[in-house]
Amino acid sequence: MATLELTDVVKRYRLRSGFRQENLMAVDGVSFKLEPGQTIALVGQSGSGKSTLAKLILRLERPTRGQIRLDGVDLRQIKLKQYRRQVQMVFQDPFGSLNPYHTVGHHLERPLRIHFPDLSPARRRQELHALLERVRLTPAQDFAQRHPHELSGGQRQRVAIARALAPQPGVLIADEPVSMLDVSIRLGVLNLLAQLQREENLGLLYITHDLATARHFSDQIMVMQEGRVVEHGPADDVILRPQADYTRRLAQAAPNPERRLAQVTRQREERSI
Repeated sequence: MATLELTDVVKRYRLRSGFRQENLMAVDGVSFKLEPGQTIALVGQSGSGKSTLAKLILRLERPTRGQIRLDGVDLRQIKLKQYRRQVQMVFQDPFGSLNPYHTVGHHLERPLRIHFPDLSPARRRQELHALLERVRLTPAQDFAQRHPHELSGGQRQRVAIARALAPQPGVLIADEPVSMLDVSIRLGVLNLLAQLQREENLGLLYITHDLATARHFSDQIMVMQEGRVVEHGPADDVILRPQADYTRRLAQAAPNPERRLAQVTRQREERSI
């Protein structure tokens, strides 16, 4: 279990255009706390700063200002290997995040070797198979021998989730984990993430542009616009009673099957008159 806390985090890039130098504020004063067993959805359009914030949390970028703490300790005081064991990522692209030349077993065995070097080969194999079973890829022995090209998109993303769970993290960052999957299998992957989050008591940061899944799979929703959090609160409150104009526009633009059905019904009635 681990608590992740951000305080007034800023990320500013310096861009050069000809002889001019400009500042791009990618993340502007973001603060929140992600506790064990909690899911926070980070919602916003492309370019809102969601992915940059994820890179800062993962230590792929350094903040210009502000603090990121894990269990009260500034991340700069934590060794990278120790931090990476506690904070893991599920990437957006299940096709690009797995090396096509290596088997599924290799992908899962590598983090076990890195973070648990004292495991015997037999115990490592047991852990590998247990990871596959936890993400519903069975029989585990069969899937361990397959290569990524032999798997569907949903199966590849389950392997990516298993790989993220291998170090036994306390915090999981899921960056648009189903946006590149077929609609028919998205719900299964999201339900799996939600179940694992409950079983492992993980803190889950779910990054998405989909307000519908954000509401159903999170306790709180943070809405980002141009690098700033413009709204943050309980999921139902943010969706049903939005306070920010930007949140209301996002909600209106989101697909709504009931609204679409009412519109189609009304058009049919008008044509029949």
